Amino acid sequence: MSPEPAPTASVRQAEIPGLLAAARITAYPVAVRTPREIEAGGFADPDRFPFTWTVYFLIDEQWAQVLSARGLRREWSSLDRLERWLRNLGFRYFWVRNDVEPMEEGDGPGGRAMK
Repeated sequence: MSPEPAPTASVRQAEIPGLLAAARITAYPVAVRTPREIEAGGFADPDRFPFTWTVYFLIDEQWAQVLSARGLRREWSSLDRLERWLRNLGFRYFWVRNDVEPMEEGDGPGGRAMK
């Protein structure tokens, strides 16, 4: 797996079961903490919740970000919700990447922040 997958393609969430059945998704998904792109009411309030989670899949050797049925990037307000969605698709494992929130003292192995 690339150390920092970046999407160069997109996939609609409704297409994922078919891609899984055809064995075209070839790596664990990557859950990525990212600045919010979709603005709406409730949990999508960008002032109160500026960051969200999205997911990338490796499809045919190309990283793809997931789009909703409306063609917008699919975002989750919490990692717990994204984890439940991935488990419902049949994934038991996934990678997590958080590039937007700084690491704090004690976050790394041995209690030291990783660089």
